[in-house]
Amino acid sequence: MNAGGRLGVYGAGLVVAFGAAFGLAALVAPERPAEAGQESSEMNGHGHDEAPETAAHDDAAHGGADLKGLSLSAAGYTLSEVEAPASVSEAGTLAFRILDDHGDPVTEYVTEHDKDLHLIVVRSDGSRFQHVHPVLDVKTGVWSLPWQWTDAGSYRVYADFTAEGADGLTLTRTVEVAGSYAAIVPQSATTAQVDGYTVSLEGEIVAGSASELTLSVSRDGQPVTTLEPYLGAFGHLVALRQGDLAYLHVHPEGAEPADGETGGPDIAFVAQAPTAGRYLLYLDFQIDGQVRTAPFVVDAASAAHAH
Repeated sequence: MNAGGRLGVYGAGLVVAFGAAFGLAALVAPERPAEAGQESSEMNGHGHDEAPETAAHDDAAHGGADLKGLSLSAAGYTLSEVEAPASVSEAGTLAFRILDDHGDPVTEYVTEHDKDLHLIVVRSDGSRFQHVHPVLDVKTGVWSLPWQWTDAGSYRVYADFTAEGADGLTLTRTVEVAGSYAAIVPQSATTAQVDGYTVSLEGEIVAGSASELTLSVSRDGQPVTTLEPYLGAFGHLVALRQGDLAYLHVHPEGAEPADGETGGPDIAFVAQAPTAGRYLLYLDFQIDGQVRTAPFVVDAASAAHAH
């Protein structure tokens, strides 16, 4: 898929707060190998495969059959159990495999946006969002990276990839991290502050139709025109539907920027939400070699109530 497409296939990592509360789960280089693998469960947390598939079926009945991130398996591919530290502050490794319909690990992938696989991790309340890129061991098919949780809770892990000769997929598992925590309720927000930058969102999402969104970056009241290409674009936006965390992908309009080219302050997107309701959006952008992410919470209107 080229960067000029209207709908893209991956998301971004969170480094700021939803309102005053949402934040990043720190990623810390481990001092020792993982001491304990945490087996993951399916998205409903009850250990049944049927719930994700049922959710996908229900969406199909309402025009959302193309939703991703609601199942651990699709199109003959399965996201294996996810090994990760079992508790907060336990340094270790996050690891998993993508298995084909024979149960064999997949080792050949198509590069999308400069990477063979994009990993998204988010707590069930929409906080602690991360977008990272594990490394593949081509001999074993294991994807892994150093990992340490900073907050307890139930986390969704999304693997976004395209296996050689197949269509792109987003598969998901749930990982439980031991410890107590209070869930955060995201509040509506169309402006985010991160490291002195202000990012604002304009536009209305209308369920069932293509909706134009514009994200603008400024600093000290002045527009920022030094956005740098990151993974083949000036900005990347992912949306999660509150409730089931269905994984929606959007991509900026326009051609892929050339090396050394800068852009901004505006990044235009086209998004399509399958249903009315609340969506959690995360914008990833890069300035001076540093990737930052701004989160937003928006409500998609039904067509009948659109302005």
